[in-house]
Amino acid sequence: MGQQTPITTSFHLPDGREVIIETGKLATQADGSVVVRMGKTMLFCSVVSAHEPREGQSFFPLSVDYQEKFAAAGKIPGNFFRREARLSDYEILTSRLVDRAIRPLFPDGYMNDTQVIINLISGEEDVLPDALAALAASAAMTCSDVPFNGPISEVRVARVKGEFKVNPSRSETEEADMEFIVAASMDNVMMVEGEAKECQEKDLVEAIRIAHEAIKVQCQAQLDLAAKVGDKATSREVEEAEENEELKARVESLTKDKILEVARGELDKKARKKGFDEIKDALKETLEEEMDEETFEEQWPMAKEYFYKVQKALIREMVLSEGKRLDGRKANEVRDIWTEVDYLPSAHGSAIFTRGETQSLTSLTLGTKTDELMLDQALNHSYENFILHYNFPAFSVGETKPMRGPGRREVGHANLAARALRQVLPAELPYTLRIVSDVLESNGSSSMATVCAGTLALMDAGIKITKPVSGIAMGMISDGDRYAILSDILGDEDALGDMDFKVSGTENGITACQMDIKIEGLPYEQLEEALMQAREGRVHILNEMSNSLAAPREDLKPHAPRIVELTIDKSFIGAVIGPGGKVIQEIQEVTGTQINIEEVDNKGIVNIASSDKESIDKAVEWVRRITFTPEVGDVFDSVVRSVMPYGVFVDFHGKSGLLHVSEISHTRIENVADHFQEGDEVKVKLIGVDKKTGKLRLSRKALLPQPDRKPRD
Repeated sequence: MGQQTPITTSFHLPDGREVIIETGKLATQADGSVVVRMGKTMLFCSVVSAHEPREGQSFFPLSVDYQEKFAAAGKIPGNFFRREARLSDYEILTSRLVDRAIRPLFPDGYMNDTQVIINLISGEEDVLPDALAALAASAAMTCSDVPFNGPISEVRVARVKGEFKVNPSRSETEEADMEFIVAASMDNVMMVEGEAKECQEKDLVEAIRIAHEAIKVQCQAQLDLAAKVGDKATSREVEEAEENEELKARVESLTKDKILEVARGELDKKARKKGFDEIKDALKETLEEEMDEETFEEQWPMAKEYFYKVQKALIREMVLSEGKRLDGRKANEVRDIWTEVDYLPSAHGSAIFTRGETQSLTSLTLGTKTDELMLDQALNHSYENFILHYNFPAFSVGETKPMRGPGRREVGHANLAARALRQVLPAELPYTLRIVSDVLESNGSSSMATVCAGTLALMDAGIKITKPVSGIAMGMISDGDRYAILSDILGDEDALGDMDFKVSGTENGITACQMDIKIEGLPYEQLEEALMQAREGRVHILNEMSNSLAAPREDLKPHAPRIVELTIDKSFIGAVIGPGGKVIQEIQEVTGTQINIEEVDNKGIVNIASSDKESIDKAVEWVRRITFTPEVGDVFDSVVRSVMPYGVFVDFHGKSGLLHVSEISHTRIENVADHFQEGDEVKVKLIGVDKKTGKLRLSRKALLPQPDRKPRD
């Protein structure tokens, strides 16, 4: 069998860069596979979907894995095994971006195991490949027989120096004041996620418009490629479950009034769940009595699905027609909030943020340079001095679950909260900051509770953030003609809504957001209206937070590590470190401090850390002695180290120099030992530095008054 002839198509980004999509050359046994190429950057994607669902499968088992091969950048992995291992947080976040965009586009009831694998196989340092990952996934499925209501694509849109740019380079994003990933089909925006330096709502909407126009071009390119592929791109048939209209009507008649009674009851989460469970249990008992055993076993799973659909439809209609929410709030009303700071006495900063039945206990720890998080990625090796971790234990929702470490959801929520807070951190930050949010209760947007608690913990620790940040989770319910925008949604409202979006920001603008939009053809005017309502809620939450703490504390906690930063000439770095690290180790051992030195912009940056100010002062003085550079004309208090016939050697500020016999006095000195002994203190003046040897020339007589001269005869 000869080499496969690839099928290709291409399109151009708004700035003229060409993107090529190729299929039919690699991995031809997969249901679909493509290579997406832009310059030297290449992403390979495969999709395989089982032809039959597993027996008893009750949910859609889709897995999306994005992984960057280190060979793509000409590197060998830095881990112990020297091979690609588990996905990094960055790869998990990219996988989630793709997953959230494509998952809603599989047919309802499709339960076949489906796996999407995306690999970076060639990369350029200045190209961000994550913006091409969803394009690769969608193109692979569009060119396959896997049932998929696409195509879709994603782009990154950033505002750089006042202008919006689609899929900017890595270096350009570092200058951007807005950066968002947008996913969309030809007709509808589906997902938005990103961060900004306090952007306005209208600017975010404009960024989404620009992104969508670029995505339409990419979707058309995929359709063109599928047309070239031909029959292989024709979706396999999916058997739709037959509706049992009689059973559906019976379920509705038995449960409708009871569901509405619970929904209108303004109950808390536990009571509401108990009420709905009792209705479902009563339905089960009734159907068991009405049916024979075999019929019941066959129809009960379908009856449960009908129950949930009836419940969802009734609650949605209640919100739209009555303006009534499950807990009795108005559409724009935020649940009761209480906060507390300095709750953990040993932490460097801490806060509790409770909104309704969602609660985060958040701690902040101050670390040094050695505590920075190393990012070892194919295209990025760097260190991060701001770390945010999010924990979601099962007890927060009243359940049990094995403790297996953070999952993809935890990684995603932590990233969103970190994005929101990173925008307000001080420009000069000598510390490594680690925020940990432990969610103790959850009923709607614990990630936004993490943002609020994180802000309070930062301020409690005395970190001079530029402005406080809060976050709110919003929802929308729409039937096409009517719509309701809901502030601070409950978990139940999240499940039954058409759009949920989380918005974080200061009183001046947005710092981060995450949107999942399920409404087809959502008008931009409604989106902007929702964002403005979110702004009102955000400001309300900020006001509630200010009751505990309105601004950063003036100083760090007494037990928090203090860091003093010194700038020295880079020529002294070796002297401070010493041979084999001997000098710096001695300073740390004697003073009890932790010292880090690095070269930045041809200067030496010395960070000295300790929770004891006196220890820091000792270490600072030690380093200053080593790095002290005297200037001609300076006067010093010195100590005689040794006495010689031709003068004395003296020490001062970590330096030594010769006080020559001719510079001791205005009068002639026959024997130096008659005037000085080791340990004597003497004030000297620097009168010169030997250009060749660097030796210091000192004088004592320059500080003595001139003797009276006798007039000549």
